[in-house]
Amino acid sequence: MSGDSDCTRTSPSAGSPSDNEFLPDRPKYVCSLSPDLITKAREELQEKPEWRLRDVQALRDMVCKDYPSLGTCLDDAFLLRFLRARKFDYDRALQLLVNYHTCRRSWPEVFNNLKPSAIKPVLESGFVTVLPRLDPEGRHIVCIRPDRWTPSNYPITENIRAIYLTLEKLIQSEETQVNGIVILADYKGVSLSKASHFGPFVAKKVIGILQDGFPIRIKAVNIINEPRIFKGIFAIIKPFLKEKIANRFFLHGCDLNSLHQNIPPVILPEEYGGTSGKLDISAWNELLLASEEDFLHDFSQLVLPCDSSPQDMLTPLQHDCTARKTFSTTTVMNF
Repeated sequence: MSGDSDCTRTSPSAGSPSDNEFLPDRPKYVCSLSPDLITKAREELQEKPEWRLRDVQALRDMVCKDYPSLGTCLDDAFLLRFLRARKFDYDRALQLLVNYHTCRRSWPEVFNNLKPSAIKPVLESGFVTVLPRLDPEGRHIVCIRPDRWTPSNYPITENIRAIYLTLEKLIQSEETQVNGIVILADYKGVSLSKASHFGPFVAKKVIGILQDGFPIRIKAVNIINEPRIFKGIFAIIKPFLKEKIANRFFLHGCDLNSLHQNIPPVILPEEYGGTSGKLDISAWNELLLASEEDFLHDFSQLVLPCDSSPQDMLTPLQHDCTARKTFSTTTVMNF
Protein backbone atom coordinates (compact mmCIF):
# COMPACT_ATOMS: atom_id res chain seq x y z
CA MET A 1 0.00 0.00 0.00
CA SER A 2 1.51 3.33 -0.97
CA GLY A 3 0.75 6.71 0.49
CA ASP A 4 -0.15 8.01 -2.99
CA SER A 5 -2.68 5.27 -3.67
CA ASP A 6 -4.36 5.90 -0.33
CA CYS A 7 -4.64 9.60 -1.02
CA THR A 8 -6.05 8.93 -4.45
CA ARG A 9 -8.94 7.11 -2.88
CA THR A 10 -9.86 9.97 -0.57
CA SER A 11 -11.51 12.23 -3.10
CA PRO A 12 -14.61 13.42 -1.18
CA SER A 13 -14.33 16.73 0.61
CA ALA A 14 -14.19 17.02 4.38
CA GLY A 15 -17.71 18.36 4.38
CA SER A 16 -19.26 15.36 2.64
CA PRO A 17 -22.04 13.87 4.82
CA SER A 18 -21.36 10.35 3.58
CA ASP A 19 -17.62 10.03 3.14
CA ASN A 20 -17.55 6.31 3.79
CA GLU A 21 -19.89 5.66 0.89
CA PHE A 22 -17.08 6.73 -1.43
CA LEU A 23 -14.57 4.40 0.22
CA PRO A 24 -15.86 0.83 -0.19
CA ASP A 25 -12.37 -0.61 0.34
CA ARG A 26 -11.92 1.16 3.68
CA PRO A 27 -13.43 -0.38 6.84
CA LYS A 28 -16.48 1.55 7.96
CA TYR A 29 -16.11 2.99 11.44
CA VAL A 30 -18.67 1.93 14.04
CA CYS A 31 -18.43 3.59 17.45
CA SER A 32 -18.12 1.14 20.35
CA LEU A 33 -18.15 3.72 23.15
CA SER A 34 -20.82 3.58 25.85
CA PRO A 35 -23.08 6.62 26.31
CA ASP A 36 -21.03 7.61 29.37
CA LEU A 37 -17.77 7.47 27.44
CA ILE A 38 -19.28 9.40 24.55
CA THR A 39 -20.09 12.12 27.07
CA LYS A 40 -16.60 11.92 28.56
CA ALA A 41 -15.01 12.17 25.12
CA ARG A 42 -17.14 15.21 24.36
CA GLU A 43 -16.19 16.94 27.61
CA GLU A 44 -12.50 16.00 27.83
CA LEU A 45 -11.45 15.49 24.21
CA GLN A 46 -13.74 17.92 22.36
CA GLU A 47 -15.13 14.96 20.40
CA LYS A 48 -18.55 15.57 18.88
CA PRO A 49 -20.15 12.35 17.53
CA GLU A 50 -22.11 14.30 14.94
CA TRP A 51 -18.87 15.63 13.42
CA ARG A 52 -16.57 12.70 14.16
CA LEU A 53 -16.25 11.35 10.61
CA ARG A 54 -15.91 14.84 9.20
CA ASP A 55 -12.99 15.44 11.55
CA VAL A 56 -11.39 12.18 10.44
CA GLN A 57 -11.81 13.13 6.80
CA ALA A 58 -10.27 16.54 7.48
CA LEU A 59 -7.18 14.87 8.98
CA ARG A 60 -7.04 12.43 6.08
CA ASP A 61 -7.13 15.29 3.59
CA MET A 62 -4.32 17.06 5.46
CA VAL A 63 -2.15 13.92 5.33
CA CYS A 64 -2.71 13.55 1.60
CA LYS A 65 -2.06 17.22 0.93
CA ASP A 66 0.94 17.79 3.21
CA TYR A 67 2.53 14.33 3.45
CA PRO A 68 1.47 12.30 0.38
CA SER A 69 4.48 9.96 0.85
CA LEU A 70 3.84 9.20 4.51
CA GLY A 71 2.73 5.67 3.73
CA THR A 72 0.27 5.54 6.61
CA CYS A 73 -2.96 3.72 7.22
CA LEU A 74 -5.84 6.12 6.58
CA ASP A 75 -8.72 4.12 8.01
CA ASP A 76 -11.22 6.04 10.12
CA ALA A 77 -10.49 4.06 13.29
CA PHE A 78 -6.73 4.50 12.95
CA LEU A 79 -6.82 8.26 12.37
CA LEU A 80 -9.33 8.69 15.17
CA ARG A 81 -6.69 7.54 17.67
CA PHE A 82 -4.55 10.55 16.80
CA LEU A 83 -7.42 13.02 16.91
CA ARG A 84 -8.46 11.80 20.36
CA ALA A 85 -4.88 11.92 21.64
CA ARG A 86 -4.68 15.59 20.64
CA LYS A 87 -8.23 16.60 21.55
CA PHE A 88 -9.33 16.97 17.95
CA ASP A 89 -6.81 19.66 17.14
CA TYR A 90 -6.14 18.88 13.47
CA ASP A 91 -2.63 20.30 13.29
CA ARG A 92 -1.45 18.64 16.49
CA ALA A 93 -3.02 15.33 15.45
CA LEU A 94 -1.23 15.52 12.10
CA GLN A 95 2.10 16.22 13.83
CA LEU A 96 1.55 13.28 16.17
CA LEU A 97 0.88 11.01 13.19
CA VAL A 98 4.05 12.16 11.47
CA ASN A 99 6.01 11.70 14.71
CA TYR A 100 4.57 8.20 15.07
CA HIS A 101 6.07 7.24 11.72
CA THR A 102 9.30 9.13 12.36
CA CYS A 103 9.89 7.16 15.56
CA ARG A 104 9.16 3.85 13.86
CA ARG A 105 11.56 4.51 10.99
CA SER A 106 14.40 6.07 12.97
CA TRP A 107 15.01 3.22 15.44
CA PRO A 108 15.33 -0.03 13.48
CA GLU A 109 16.63 -1.97 16.49
CA VAL A 110 13.19 -1.57 18.03
CA PHE A 111 10.83 -1.55 15.09
CA ASN A 112 12.26 -4.05 12.61
CA ASN A 113 10.45 -7.41 12.75
CA LEU A 114 8.16 -6.07 15.47
CA LYS A 115 5.64 -8.76 16.36
CA PRO A 116 4.58 -10.58 19.54
CA SER A 117 6.36 -13.84 18.76
CA ALA A 118 9.65 -11.94 18.41
CA ILE A 119 9.47 -10.67 21.99
CA LYS A 120 8.17 -13.87 23.58
CA PRO A 121 11.18 -14.21 25.96
CA VAL A 122 10.44 -10.73 27.35
CA LEU A 123 6.78 -11.59 27.88
CA GLU A 124 7.67 -14.86 29.59
CA SER A 125 10.06 -13.05 31.92
CA GLY A 126 7.21 -10.93 33.26
CA PHE A 127 9.02 -7.67 32.49
CA VAL A 128 5.77 -6.10 31.27
CA THR A 129 2.16 -7.13 31.69
CA VAL A 130 -1.30 -5.61 32.05
CA LEU A 131 -3.34 -6.16 35.18
CA PRO A 132 -6.66 -7.91 34.51
CA ARG A 133 -8.87 -5.30 36.17
CA LEU A 134 -9.44 -1.66 35.26
CA ASP A 135 -9.08 1.14 37.78
CA PRO A 136 -12.13 3.21 38.86
CA GLU A 137 -11.55 5.56 35.91
CA GLY A 138 -11.75 2.68 33.43
CA ARG A 139 -8.01 2.67 32.77
CA HIS A 140 -5.73 -0.33 32.21
CA ILE A 141 -2.74 -0.67 34.53
CA VAL A 142 0.49 -1.48 32.70
CA CYS A 143 2.88 -3.16 35.14
CA ILE A 144 6.61 -2.94 34.40
CA ARG A 145 9.16 -4.87 36.48
CA PRO A 146 12.77 -4.14 35.44
CA ASP A 147 14.12 -6.67 37.94
CA ARG A 148 12.74 -9.44 35.71
CA TRP A 149 15.22 -8.52 32.97
CA THR A 150 18.63 -10.19 32.73
CA PRO A 151 20.84 -7.98 30.50
CA SER A 152 22.98 -10.93 29.39
CA ASN A 153 19.91 -12.58 27.82
CA TYR A 154 18.93 -9.78 25.44
CA PRO A 155 19.45 -6.02 25.02
CA ILE A 156 17.26 -3.35 26.59
CA THR A 157 15.68 -2.63 23.19
CA GLU A 158 13.80 -5.94 23.48
CA ASN A 159 12.08 -4.61 26.60
CA ILE A 160 11.13 -1.45 24.73
CA ARG A 161 9.70 -3.55 21.90
CA ALA A 162 7.54 -5.44 24.39
CA ILE A 163 6.25 -2.23 25.96
CA TYR A 164 5.51 -0.75 22.54
CA LEU A 165 3.51 -3.78 21.41
CA THR A 166 1.62 -3.73 24.69
CA LEU A 167 0.63 -0.12 24.06
CA GLU A 168 -0.30 -0.88 20.45
CA LYS A 169 -2.63 -3.62 21.65
CA LEU A 170 -4.20 -1.44 24.33
CA ILE A 171 -4.80 1.52 22.03
CA GLN A 172 -6.91 -0.62 19.71
CA SER A 173 -9.65 -0.19 22.30
CA GLU A 174 -11.72 2.97 21.99
CA GLU A 175 -12.21 2.92 25.75
CA THR A 176 -8.45 3.20 26.23
CA GLN A 177 -8.25 5.99 23.66
CA VAL A 178 -10.67 8.00 25.80
CA ASN A 179 -9.67 6.93 29.32
CA GLY A 180 -5.91 6.59 28.89
CA ILE A 181 -3.67 4.24 30.87
CA VAL A 182 -1.80 4.13 34.17
CA ILE A 183 1.75 2.79 34.52
CA LEU A 184 2.94 0.91 37.61
CA ALA A 185 6.72 0.45 37.63
CA ASP A 186 8.33 -1.71 40.32
CA TYR A 187 12.05 -0.95 40.65
CA LYS A 188 12.71 -3.51 43.36
CA GLY A 189 16.16 -5.04 42.98
CA VAL A 190 17.32 -2.77 40.16
CA SER A 191 21.10 -2.44 40.43
CA LEU A 192 23.36 0.33 39.21
CA SER A 193 24.75 -1.92 36.47
CA LYS A 194 21.26 -2.64 35.17
CA ALA A 195 20.24 1.00 35.39
CA SER A 196 23.30 1.98 33.34
CA HIS A 197 21.70 0.42 30.26
CA PHE A 198 19.06 3.16 30.35
CA GLY A 199 21.33 6.00 29.30
CA PRO A 200 20.47 9.42 27.85
CA PHE A 201 20.15 8.10 24.27
CA VAL A 202 17.63 5.41 25.19
CA ALA A 203 15.84 7.74 27.63
CA LYS A 204 15.40 10.45 25.01
CA LYS A 205 14.11 7.96 22.45
CA VAL A 206 11.60 6.32 24.81
CA ILE A 207 10.31 9.60 26.22
CA GLY A 208 10.02 10.98 22.70
CA ILE A 209 7.82 8.07 21.69
CA LEU A 210 5.60 8.17 24.77
CA GLN A 211 5.14 11.95 24.79
CA ASP A 212 5.08 12.93 21.15
CA GLY A 213 5.10 9.80 19.01
CA PHE A 214 2.29 7.55 20.17
CA PRO A 215 -1.47 8.20 20.39
CA ILE A 216 -2.05 7.23 24.00
CA ARG A 217 -2.88 9.26 27.10
CA ILE A 218 -0.64 8.36 30.05
CA LYS A 219 -2.59 9.61 33.05
CA ALA A 220 -0.23 8.52 35.84
CA VAL A 221 3.13 6.82 36.40
CA ASN A 222 3.42 5.15 39.81
CA ILE A 223 6.95 4.18 40.86
CA ILE A 224 7.37 1.79 43.79
CA ASN A 225 10.33 0.18 45.54
CA GLU A 226 12.68 2.60 43.83
CA PRO A 227 16.26 2.32 45.16
CA ARG A 228 18.44 5.31 45.87
CA ILE A 229 19.90 5.15 42.39
CA PHE A 230 16.49 5.94 40.96
CA LYS A 231 17.14 9.59 41.65
CA GLY A 232 19.94 9.29 39.12
CA ILE A 233 17.66 7.53 36.65
CA PHE A 234 14.97 10.15 37.07
CA ALA A 235 17.56 12.89 36.64
CA ILE A 236 18.30 11.40 33.21
CA ILE A 237 14.60 11.23 32.32
CA LYS A 238 13.30 14.51 33.70
CA PRO A 239 14.94 16.92 31.21
CA PHE A 240 13.03 15.19 28.42
CA LEU A 241 9.67 15.30 30.21
CA LYS A 242 7.08 17.96 29.62
CA GLU A 243 5.87 19.57 32.83
CA LYS A 244 2.42 18.02 32.51
CA ILE A 245 3.88 14.52 32.27
CA ALA A 246 6.47 15.11 34.99
CA ASN A 247 3.66 16.10 37.36
CA ARG A 248 2.03 12.72 36.76
CA PHE A 249 4.97 10.81 38.26
CA PHE A 250 4.36 9.54 41.80
CA LEU A 251 7.25 8.07 43.79
CA HIS A 252 5.95 5.81 46.56
CA GLY A 253 9.11 4.08 47.74
CA CYS A 254 8.14 1.03 49.80
CA ASP A 255 4.96 2.67 51.08
CA LEU A 256 2.12 0.54 49.74
CA ASN A 257 -0.42 2.73 51.51
CA SER A 258 0.80 5.60 49.39
CA LEU A 259 0.40 3.46 46.26
CA HIS A 260 -3.12 2.53 47.32
CA GLN A 261 -4.06 6.21 47.33
CA ASN A 262 -3.59 6.11 43.55
CA ILE A 263 -4.47 2.51 42.71
CA PRO A 264 -7.12 0.75 44.85
CA PRO A 265 -6.01 -2.54 46.48
CA VAL A 266 -9.01 -4.34 44.96
CA ILE A 267 -7.38 -4.24 41.50
CA LEU A 268 -3.80 -4.86 42.65
CA PRO A 269 -2.17 -8.29 43.06
CA GLU A 270 -0.97 -9.55 46.42
CA GLU A 271 2.59 -8.55 45.60
CA TYR A 272 1.52 -4.90 45.94
CA GLY A 273 -0.75 -5.26 48.94
CA GLY A 274 -3.78 -5.93 46.78
CA THR A 275 -6.65 -8.38 47.05
CA SER A 276 -6.91 -9.69 43.49
CA GLY A 277 -4.68 -12.73 43.98
CA LYS A 278 -1.18 -13.46 42.77
CA LEU A 279 0.15 -11.51 39.80
CA ASP A 280 -0.64 -13.62 36.74
CA ILE A 281 1.14 -12.73 33.50
CA SER A 282 -0.21 -15.63 31.45
CA ALA A 283 -3.54 -14.07 30.42
CA TRP A 284 -1.96 -10.96 28.93
CA ASN A 285 0.82 -12.94 27.25
CA GLU A 286 -1.73 -15.24 25.61
CA LEU A 287 -3.81 -12.29 24.42
CA LEU A 288 -0.81 -10.50 22.92
CA LEU A 289 0.63 -13.60 21.25
CA ALA A 290 -2.80 -14.45 19.82
CA SER A 291 -2.78 -11.03 18.12
CA GLU A 292 0.15 -11.88 15.86
CA GLU A 293 -1.85 -11.84 12.61
CA ASP A 294 -3.60 -8.61 13.57
CA PHE A 295 -0.27 -6.89 14.10
CA LEU A 296 1.16 -8.23 10.85
CA HIS A 297 -1.87 -6.86 9.00
CA ASP A 298 -1.85 -3.50 10.78
CA PHE A 299 1.89 -2.93 10.48
CA SER A 300 1.88 -3.97 6.83
CA GLN A 301 -0.08 -0.78 6.14
CA LEU A 302 2.65 1.36 7.70
CA VAL A 303 5.10 1.12 4.83
CA LEU A 304 7.27 3.65 3.06
CA PRO A 305 6.29 3.96 -0.62
CA CYS A 306 8.93 2.33 -2.80
CA ASP A 307 9.59 5.55 -4.69
CA SER A 308 10.08 7.67 -1.56
CA SER A 309 12.92 8.11 0.89
CA PRO A 310 12.45 8.57 4.65
CA GLN A 311 13.38 12.23 4.21
CA ASP A 312 10.70 12.62 1.51
CA MET A 313 8.17 11.12 3.89
CA LEU A 314 8.96 13.64 6.62
CA THR A 315 9.06 16.69 4.36
CA PRO A 316 5.69 18.36 3.88
CA LEU A 317 4.83 19.66 0.46
CA GLN A 318 5.49 23.39 0.19
CA HIS A 319 2.22 25.20 -0.35
CA ASP A 320 0.09 27.89 1.18
CA CYS A 321 -1.32 26.42 4.38
CA THR A 322 -3.34 29.50 5.29
CA ALA A 323 -6.58 28.18 3.85
CA ARG A 324 -6.20 24.85 5.60
CA LYS A 325 -5.46 26.40 8.97
CA THR A 326 -8.37 28.81 8.56
CA PHE A 327 -10.66 25.90 7.81
CA SER A 328 -9.29 23.94 10.76
CA THR A 329 -9.74 26.79 13.24
CA THR A 330 -13.16 27.77 11.97
CA THR A 331 -14.37 24.21 11.91
CA VAL A 332 -13.23 23.50 15.48
CA MET A 333 -14.95 26.68 16.67
CA ASN A 334 -18.15 25.69 14.92
CA PHE A 335 -18.03 22.22 16.43
